[in-house]
Amino acid sequence: MVHPETLAHEKNFIMVDKNEYPDMRFIDLFAGCGGLSLGLSNAGWKGVFAVEKNEDAFETLTHNFNRKPTLRFDWPEWLPQHAMSTSDLLTSFSAELESLRGKIDLIAGGPPCQGFSFAGRRQEDDPRNQLKNEYLQIVDIIRPRFLVFENVKGFTARFNNSASPSHSDQVIQQLEKLNWGGYKTFSKILNASMFGVPQPRPRFILLAVRNDLLTKGIASFDPLERIDMHAKDFRKLKKLNGHDITVKEAISDLEIRTSGVRESSDTKGFQEIVYKPEALSEFQRLMKKGAGKGKPANSLRLARHKINTVKRFKDILETCPKGKSLPRDFREKHGIRKQCFTPLHPDELSKTVTTLPDDLLHYSEPRILTVRECARLQSFPDWFEFLGKYTTGGARRKLECPRYTQVGNAVPPLMAEALGRLIVKMQEQLG
Repeated sequence: MVHPETLAHEKNFIMVDKNEYPDMRFIDLFAGCGGLSLGLSNAGWKGVFAVEKNEDAFETLTHNFNRKPTLRFDWPEWLPQHAMSTSDLLTSFSAELESLRGKIDLIAGGPPCQGFSFAGRRQEDDPRNQLKNEYLQIVDIIRPRFLVFENVKGFTARFNNSASPSHSDQVIQQLEKLNWGGYKTFSKILNASMFGVPQPRPRFILLAVRNDLLTKGIASFDPLERIDMHAKDFRKLKKLNGHDITVKEAISDLEIRTSGVRESSDTKGFQEIVYKPEALSEFQRLMKKGAGKGKPANSLRLARHKINTVKRFKDILETCPKGKSLPRDFREKHGIRKQCFTPLHPDELSKTVTTLPDDLLHYSEPRILTVRECARLQSFPDWFEFLGKYTTGGARRKLECPRYTQVGNAVPPLMAEALGRLIVKMQEQLG
């Protein structure tokens, strides 16, 4: 059993030595571009493999994890290292998955959330809503010691006029009733901002521990009961103390007026922000850690706004309230059709980063954010590179996963790391 060291100044917080505790092995399902995997890896867990069906997101994940020896997955020889769905995994490799029983400590994942999100249509018959069952099937086969399950807040709400329990209740019930003993589950709505992420981003978080690992003396413990204290300790570790991380603290080093622009390094006919290594806040210092000297962060390409669009954005910045979605009268005045369009407030948390680049307006410049700025608001470090198209549209949105979408769909790495460290703490408590 793992017995990590504790911080010298804080006995109830866990430090992790990856070399000393090599048995902390995880699988990431519905992995996207790798936000959850990155956070768990930074918390000391060792990735075995990740499952993601979209080729664009999978390419970003493998590109970043293969280029960092400390993050590289222990990919099984029997599993092709390419994009696939959880359905493909179950259909083609069920016997191999069963051979992993007793060898995997953690399964993590967040099935697609579009069918549950309050920001979307919330359709009960959305086929993506059933992907949680494939997560449960894989758990049932492998039977890891711990689970992390993440989804939007709407996952906990029943659909209108539906007699079925919420999907969160369905997952909990199925995990607790598995015929071989199942799991004890703990769940809560947590804001990512608790862990130093510069946006609230409320998420349903479920942690679970296999019932056979519990002893009578600790059968009633709840790892989420003191999550506020754990979050506080985590932020101390990251030197993000005292207050919510504001938009300006996150991205002020990427302003055009101070950094300047140059020709885009990856798209002809576009410009990009000039990346500078100097940090203007502790959060920026954390994000710049590990970035190669002389090599700028990627995905700093600026949108090519039309002259009328720039003028409209200037008027909005000068006359409209910041930090909240534009009221209807302001939208009508400025010809904004989107209901969720927010000019950011520099001294507040960002609104939730979505997959749509034109949901957010920069707080002081008449433009939407770059992919890199969105990644900062998601707490991706600057060394992490995003691959593929920047945007796509029309029918291709169902097939492609461009950079903005990869970032918007991701679990914030800082939040994932804090949860990974919390599970390490659970291991210590189990003894």
